[in-house]
Amino acid sequence: MKNITVIGSGTMGNGIAHVFAMNGFTVHLVDISEKALEKALATITKNLDRMVAKGSIGEDEKQTTLSNLHLQTDIAAVAPQSDLIVEAATENVALKLKIFEQIDALAPAHAILATNTSSISITKIAAVTKRADKIIGMHFMNPVPVMKLVEVIRGYNTSDEVTQTIMELSKKLGKIPVEVNDYPGFVANRILMPMINEAIITLHEGVAGVEEIDQVMKLGMAHPMGPLQLADFIGLDVCLAIMHVLYEGLGNTKYAPCPLLVNMVTAGHLGVKSGSGFYAYTPGSKDLVVAPHFAKG
Repeated sequence: MKNITVIGSGTMGNGIAHVFAMNGFTVHLVDISEKALEKALATITKNLDRMVAKGSIGEDEKQTTLSNLHLQTDIAAVAPQSDLIVEAATENVALKLKIFEQIDALAPAHAILATNTSSISITKIAAVTKRADKIIGMHFMNPVPVMKLVEVIRGYNTSDEVTQTIMELSKKLGKIPVEVNDYPGFVANRILMPMINEAIITLHEGVAGVEEIDQVMKLGMAHPMGPLQLADFIGLDVCLAIMHVLYEGLGNTKYAPCPLLVNMVTAGHLGVKSGSGFYAYTPGSKDLVVAPHFAKG
């Protein structure tokens, strides 16, 4: 396995491309937006520069990584040469199904098609292809170059051979793969997202404020980041999308998204990416400031 294609150049896509390129793979990073690709390359370069400054890699390793990376706006130009395609597009079911239909038709018969979805059914994605045995979940954690875990999710028809290949490949990337079965939210988000949702409910019901909720979880439960700050970091739109998947897939009211979360996403307050969520974010500042909507008078 040598040629890797990554679809989607956002936060997860550029991180996945970075890790593959750094480990000697030829990587084509695909996005319909040239501007998004330029931004992704700038992010990868900045992250590599930081690693050089820390002494964790040399300048030559940085240059080799960048030379392994190729930007592309047309999936049809690179999919036919791919051994593995990793889809890291927006967490939207219709979009992912459309992408998989397309890449299944373009990719060679031996190619494995993986998705970085954090909650959408692998079995459902596989059903729109003619290679259900070669469809698998490869759920990296954010930030990808730093976080060690890869959730490897088997669809109903994913073969043992493909699962083993992806487990071994994850290890070559310096990651620790954990095999899980294909049920809504898998393991990571089935546990994490209801906790975040409950923190939002706690805020919504006036039990405590933003800072207080996060402080309790950081100081009392040894979490490195409070659930509301983490929600901002993940993106409130992503949190809401995953809660919908859990609620619809498992049919239990305990997974119903908090009305405050729904309102914030509708109003465009998505966390770090929009500049405001539970906290307010100012470019260049690392200070954690509670958003005006939740600030105590």
